[in-house]
Amino acid sequence: MPADIARLRAQLGRTFPAVDAVFDELAADALRLLSTEAVDAWLDGGRFLGALGRGAEPMLVFLEEAPQVAVIIGDAAIGRLKDLSYKISRTPNGDAIVYFLQTATAAARRLETIALFDDYLDLVEYVMDETTTSVHGIIATHPSPSFADFLKSVPSLLKHLCVGALKNWVEFGVRGYTNDPEGQSNYFALQSTDAHNIMQRERHGTLLVDHEHLLNLYMLAIWDREVVYRPYSLLFDEIRKPKPYWDKQGVHLPDVYDDVGDGAGDGVSGVNRYRALLAHIAAHMRWTTPIVADNLAPFQRVATEMFEDVRVEWLAVQQWPGLRQLWLSLHPKPVEGAAPEGACDLFHRLAMLSRALLDPEHGYRDEVLAASVARFQALMERGESSTAEMAKFAIEWYVKTKKATDISPNLFLDGIEVDYRDDNRHMWLYIEPDDDDFLPDETRESELDVEKDGLPPRHYDEWDDHVQIYLPDWVSLYDRLHPSASPTKIDRLLEKNAPLVKRLRALIEMLKPQNRVRIRFQEEGSELDLDVAIRSLIELKAGSQPDPRINMSHRTDGRSIAVSLLLDLSVSLNEKPDGCTETILALSQEAVSLLAWAVEQTGDPLAIGGFHSNSRHEVRYYHFKGYSEPWGDAVKGRLAAMEGALSTRMGAAMRHAGFGLKQQQAEKKLLLILTDGRPHDVDVKDPQHLIRDAHMAVRELDRDGIYTYCINLDPKADEYVADIFGGQYTVIDNIERLPERLPELFIALTK
Repeated sequence: MPADIARLRAQLGRTFPAVDAVFDELAADALRLLSTEAVDAWLDGGRFLGALGRGAEPMLVFLEEAPQVAVIIGDAAIGRLKDLSYKISRTPNGDAIVYFLQTATAAARRLETIALFDDYLDLVEYVMDETTTSVHGIIATHPSPSFADFLKSVPSLLKHLCVGALKNWVEFGVRGYTNDPEGQSNYFALQSTDAHNIMQRERHGTLLVDHEHLLNLYMLAIWDREVVYRPYSLLFDEIRKPKPYWDKQGVHLPDVYDDVGDGAGDGVSGVNRYRALLAHIAAHMRWTTPIVADNLAPFQRVATEMFEDVRVEWLAVQQWPGLRQLWLSLHPKPVEGAAPEGACDLFHRLAMLSRALLDPEHGYRDEVLAASVARFQALMERGESSTAEMAKFAIEWYVKTKKATDISPNLFLDGIEVDYRDDNRHMWLYIEPDDDDFLPDETRESELDVEKDGLPPRHYDEWDDHVQIYLPDWVSLYDRLHPSASPTKIDRLLEKNAPLVKRLRALIEMLKPQNRVRIRFQEEGSELDLDVAIRSLIELKAGSQPDPRINMSHRTDGRSIAVSLLLDLSVSLNEKPDGCTETILALSQEAVSLLAWAVEQTGDPLAIGGFHSNSRHEVRYYHFKGYSEPWGDAVKGRLAAMEGALSTRMGAAMRHAGFGLKQQQAEKKLLLILTDGRPHDVDVKDPQHLIRDAHMAVRELDRDGIYTYCINLDPKADEYVADIFGGQYTVIDNIERLPERLPELFIALTK
């Protein structure tokens, strides 16, 4: 150990007397707690902070606190602390680095996971940026009046608030005291009445971190299991709320649960909600066996999940009868016949059946439901049954109860959410890439295989730039497969562009990967390199020193790119630009056909979708081609039937296309948007509203690792396109060149 400490001291280099005085103890602690890589990161961070020119204290505090944070959060936290310290040092708030580092361990103890810790660090950076004054909004010149106060208050705040509630508390302080530095300082220092009132307002629910020990004892006593908790915040996922689930990393669950009930003693406390969730997941761990999902339709999977949920709960209740009352107190009791005429009530029927299977006194009169309950009870009386048997039962139930309205986009979902159940991802095995795993309000969806009559609406938030918030579930988007026409129209377009096809083929040949590349002259390899071996044998017989590198191996040299092409199908597509003999629609069909052909030659997965809108209540999204669908007559027929109508609500369509692209297993993900005008819709008066929303969608996609690029056909696009896509766009003034430019742009972007 002394030798290791001496080595670390040498690596750290010149420091300060205050650091030298305690470094041996700090180094011994780091060697005991951290991995070799983490120790190197710890030293690197210490050296960096020592070189900032702010004295010994930042370096010393970092060396003290970083190992403790890493033990709680993980080794990655060391780099996070260093990076944010560097950002703080580049502002007038350099003195606050010490407060930030000093409170990092307290924050880590309350947050426990790297995901929540990252949310907290984002919040710290947000407070710094929003409260630091600048000259003309460009150069920060004066330190924040409240940033240091906020950092000092963090330990107290996190004792009472989850990170989501802390975000709301911070937002009030930033917005409410924009022009009152003294008032803002008092607020963040917890010295004002507003600070305590807002904290009291946000202080609600049961924090997971305060009850982990109690829940661990519960899991050990009842289920004989030790689990790792992976809390997440519901507030930071504003577009789509995550559901609990479990995997190899542990149980993923909300960091706070509110009490539910009527307040008259009949409610359920937050800690009991955690118990209900953990009991349900533990029952799945014990009795659920994964089954293959590929041959089941989406609604059949929904039904299978419900029957399996009830089966494991039934088995658990046989051993611990008290669980029945706990689950029933959280399980909704849907009203029989509540669904309006013409609405899809499948999920309502399933919720009714789920309640009836758990509650002997359900009171429902439906004969089919009663028969299903009787059959389920008969199955369970024979033994534990199985997940596979529940799948068979669910399919038969769905076939027997299927209604014509099940394909209606008017989905009836009132009073059906069973929020103590997880998302059941552990139930399914996938053999082939899945194209039809669409379930409303789930977080595990993959590419959609849309039925002819469409799917229930997807709801997307929309960004309101005036008040800087998302409007929740603001846009209703409808998925459907585009109608078809004769594919010969597309074949004729390709024949018309035969010279261009020939030129593109030559370019594509340069893009095609050589899947197996030989690596020659290897001393060890997978096979003998015969030419080199013969030459070495000749050298040996001639008395020369032979080359020992007589083997060769192979490596894969391939592309990993997924592409989604999103087409603006608004009414302006039917116009003829000045000087053109063809409409924008005809030129777009030609260009998209050439692009689809080109991508097919490269082997890259490609999806083609189009959209138009008629207010926020009706955004239509049409599928022309799926990622796994080959380029053939079916796709050509849909493209041949393409037509323009209505308006252009771009943000929701981009989010929807990006969601499907995000599921693809590719290193690079490219979303191409082909449009001929600015975003607009009939219910929007402010022309900037949808532009700002589309810009926010681009930022969201970029955050998810998706590169967006716009091909705009509007001669006036320079007035707005940069506000949406930054520099990631091309304006094609000569629209007649679109069939040539679109494939070339794809090749350039994916080279």
